Amino acid sequence: MTPDLFEVVGVVTGVLAVWLTTRQKIWCWPVGIVSVASFIVVFFRAKLYAAMGLQAVYVGLAAYGWYAWLHGGEDHSGLKVSRLPRRLALGLAVAGAAATGIAGYGLRARTDEALPYLDGFTTSFSLVAQWMQTRKFLENWAVWAVVDVVYVGMSLSQGLTLTAGLYAVYIGLALLGFRDWRRSMIAEDGV
Repeated sequence: MTPDLFEVVGVVTGVLAVWLTTRQKIWCWPVGIVSVASFIVVFFRAKLYAAMGLQAVYVGLAAYGWYAWLHGGEDHSGLKVSRLPRRLALGLAVAGAAATGIAGYGLRARTDEALPYLDGFTTSFSLVAQWMQTRKFLENWAVWAVVDVVYVGMSLSQGLTLTAGLYAVYIGLALLGFRDWRRSMIAEDGV
């Protein structure tokens, strides 16, 4: 099966957007919007409705991230990379798990969703990771790596080979992002 134009555009701009994010370049946000808009169509056609809806939410999160990276720091300065506070990490984990159960149940009961609970998991924890990224929390990259591993399997099961390859690349970029953001955090803090 050959990929369609939306999948190709989504993959190319997706890799570029994540690479720009690892480098902390503000252009990651508008490039990311092009990618997620393309994947709205791809996931609709594949009957992965939670993944499709997630892409729509990403548009709003990208706009917020764009603003936050420029003005979300002290005195409306740019954000710096920081560690995720433990209490917040626990709250995000609980929220992600609860959202996974709710989304999975709803998708199984009300749609012809192909993989309801896996799609619910990737959707819920992608939102957690994306929000963490908009605030420049270092640990976002670890959450992304886990989510991307699951996305590889989901995409392969639905015949989305190019998309599976994209998520495999994202795993590598998540590792690169963690390394580079950690270096940046240490350099900024003088630790």
